[in-house]
Amino acid sequence: MAAESVVPYPHRRGEASGSVLGATICLRPMQLADLDAVAAIEARAYGYPWSPGVFRDCLRAGYVIRVAEQGGVLAGYGIMSVAEGEAHLLNLCIDPECQGQGIASRLLADLLQIARVSRAALLFLEVRPSNTVARELYRRRGFECIGRRKRYYPAPQGREDALVLVKQLHGEDR
Repeated sequence: MAAESVVPYPHRRGEASGSVLGATICLRPMQLADLDAVAAIEARAYGYPWSPGVFRDCLRAGYVIRVAEQGGVLAGYGIMSVAEGEAHLLNLCIDPECQGQGIASRLLADLLQIARVSRAALLFLEVRPSNTVARELYRRRGFECIGRRKRYYPAPQGREDALVLVKQLHGEDR
């Protein structure tokens, strides 16, 4: 499914906008022209970033990729696959200079709505145990830990486990 084919809110061209701490945030589908900016955010945020080729492959595969713009500049993005009644949040990243403004929460809410509209019953994700800020965001949004993937993420001292989280989407107010 192409990111542009799913419109989570009744905004034109898949766009959603709102204000976070006084700054206007626009959420929209990622375009190929955003690739360099998205890869740059990834490189600033992570010690082991995805390559631009991974993002290009996600676009080609038709994954849902949403970007958050603040003042016309990309501030973050989220990538999700949806198939067979399930969704998988593959990456949710906010530029370190823009963190703490509620942008991740807005992107996550947007992706959850897209998953619901796409008739996904569950949304899965992996998160580093050391990423306490992300874990708290997911806890507040109703995600539950259902397991652990051993040695999933690269880390300075070898590998770090991933916590596997899930959120049930059916039966919620939509």
